Amino acid sequence: MKPKDGGLYVDATFGGGGHAKYLLSKINSGTLIGFDQDEYAINAAKLNFADLLAEDSDPKLKLVHDNFSHLKEDLVKLGYSDGIDGIYYDLGVSSPQFDQADRGFSYRYNARLDMRMDQSQELDAYQLVNNSSQKELANILYKYGDEKFSRQIAREIIERRREKPIETTFDLVDVIKAAIPAYARRTGGHPAKKSFQALRVAVNHELEVLQTSLEEAIALLKPKGRISVITFQSDEDKIVKRIFKKYSEVEVPRGIPVIPDDLKPTLRLVNRKPITASTVELESNNRSHSAKLRVAEKI
Repeated sequence: MKPKDGGLYVDATFGGGGHAKYLLSKINSGTLIGFDQDEYAINAAKLNFADLLAEDSDPKLKLVHDNFSHLKEDLVKLGYSDGIDGIYYDLGVSSPQFDQADRGFSYRYNARLDMRMDQSQELDAYQLVNNSSQKELANILYKYGDEKFSRQIAREIIERRREKPIETTFDLVDVIKAAIPAYARRTGGHPAKKSFQALRVAVNHELEVLQTSLEEAIALLKPKGRISVITFQSDEDKIVKRIFKKYSEVEVPRGIPVIPDDLKPTLRLVNRKPITASTVELESNNRSHSAKLRVAEKI
């Protein structure tokens, strides 16, 4: 991020505040705006970062309880319409959300099917699993989870629903295990992993809001400002890669000796290939095994 004193930065996915704490330790002055749609994360941050939130009349940290898809709108409301010096995203579900059994994100804990990052949202995983058609379910599992047994799982969900609703995470795990062939259950990790990921992405509209937010973030960046994104699944990374490419490459017509300003690229890629976790990090943080970090700088 190359943070500098007096800069304005945005943490688009505040979560437990690990990234925020580190960034703020690198500057003596400046402001960080932390976004999170999860009320639990915002309330926890108010306790854990109370000293920074209460700093004089101009706190070093400000929290916004909202989805990062409303980035520009919320910054304008706060009085920041002149641009930002940096923004970062750590996508997907956070460790606290995974570890709270009653949130229904994990196939390792038994709880009511939920998976909502924003608890005020009406749609949850229970409704998606019990009200969607077989075709809709198969499409969700394949599109967002790359689940090759999506049709079989969708068919089994419909069959089980005829007897009674699928209410809990363990109920759904049982359905998935019954639908997947025995040889596939013995390889490739937990058999419900891809399906749970797909349902979570669908419930929270994760891919739809990501593209909108990235476009807004790039427009808000000041010259030399940086945008960095950590993804955990291929569809997220494809969106980031495509948008970074869109703004960092230009097609110049033949015969033009000087590139006009309106054709010049907006971004410079800081790293051509995504940065991944080192062996040392993987030993202490197994959840980083699929993480990819891409960074770009405003020209």
